Amino acid sequence: MNRLSPARRATVIRCLVEGNSIRATVRITGAAKNTVTKLLVELGEACYEYQDRVLRDLTTKRVQCDEVWSFVGCKEKNVPPSERDQFGIGDVWTWTALDADTKLMICWQVGERDAGTAQEFIADLSSRLSNRVQLTTDGLKVYLTAVEDAFGGAVDYAMLVKLYGTDAAEGEKRYSPAICIGADKTRINGRPDPKHVSTSYVERQNLTMRMGLRRFTRLTNAFSKKLENHACAVSLHFMYYNFARPHQTLANPYPRTPAMAAGIADHVWSIEEIVALRPN
Repeated sequence: MNRLSPARRATVIRCLVEGNSIRATVRITGAAKNTVTKLLVELGEACYEYQDRVLRDLTTKRVQCDEVWSFVGCKEKNVPPSERDQFGIGDVWTWTALDADTKLMICWQVGERDAGTAQEFIADLSSRLSNRVQLTTDGLKVYLTAVEDAFGGAVDYAMLVKLYGTDAAEGEKRYSPAICIGADKTRINGRPDPKHVSTSYVERQNLTMRMGLRRFTRLTNAFSKKLENHACAVSLHFMYYNFARPHQTLANPYPRTPAMAAGIADHVWSIEEIVALRPN
């Protein structure tokens, strides 16, 4: 690792955050596979620690939450019986909380799609906010208790349940999403504005993750082999997304990142600045 110059480290990270796999990054940069993986893990941990520290006391008004599916090692149906109860192999979910106005990824949680992870995720979200917000989630029932425990009554909360048709041709079902034919909006707590009961922005962020994180690309062999590497790749992705990638909807009056729009950063970070977060 110490043999890589700062410029080559930046090149490696630039490849990773733009959707290249580990092996493709090795071919592009000439760095060894173990070197690329070690840099990913060390920098991913540093990116998580930095964002955990600075993404606090946010004056967010509207938050959208969702869960993104992926897997580590193998798909759930292929997990050996002896490892069925072991988290870190098979299905893994990334829970995300997005500021609908600044597009800032406030927090995320890599875990299972269960009540325990929901509790940790929503509690973390609540601890980062400085004021009452309007919160929208999908219809996953575990959110109900998690939101009540974390926010009490101090939140305007609604669930959005999308309704899908079943008219897709049999051969297309595996590759094409069903057609959305409507959505049910249910007020859970407070007075959420019906016009802003939506998960559209956070669902669009799911696409950004799948395009920028090779491990999330469907129908490929680029899945994570270790949970630690998976979590570090997610943290690196959100560091790049929040601080270094200007968002198209934030271009007025000048190109801005979500962190700039949220008042956390005063400039567009370079890849070199992100790499510098890694302890020497």
